[in-house]
Amino acid sequence: MSATTRIPRDSLARYFDAFTKRFLKDGSPEVVDVEVLAPDLGDQFAAVGARLVGITYDPHDNALEFELESGDHRAFQPLEVWVIEEPDGFLSAIEVVRADGSREVVRVQRVGLRPAH
Repeated sequence: MSATTRIPRDSLARYFDAFTKRFLKDGSPEVVDVEVLAPDLGDQFAAVGARLVGITYDPHDNALEFELESGDHRAFQPLEVWVIEEPDGFLSAIEVVRADGSREVVRVQRVGLRPAH
C-alpha cells in the first residue's frame, strides 16, 4: 500500500538523492507530468511525458530541481514537500507547496522494465 509522507526540509537533499540513485540511474525511462496550480493563473502543465533523469534539492537556492531530458524544472521556495511512496520506495507523486498558495504536482510513471536483481 502506498503512503503519503511529508519530507522535512533538512532531509530533502538526502531523500531525493537516494531516490535518484535507486530508481533513475539504471537507464529505465521514468516519465513525469509537471502540473502547476496557481491561484492567480489556474492549472497549467509545465511538462507532459518528459523523461525524468534525476531529482535534487539545492539548499542554497531553496529549490527542488527536476532534471528532465528536455530541460530542468525548478520549484523555488518550497514551504512543504509531500510524496506518495510505493511499498518498494518508488515515488509515484511529489507535491511542492509554496507560501503563496501555489502548488506543483509531479506525477511519476514507470515506463520501462527493470533488469532483474
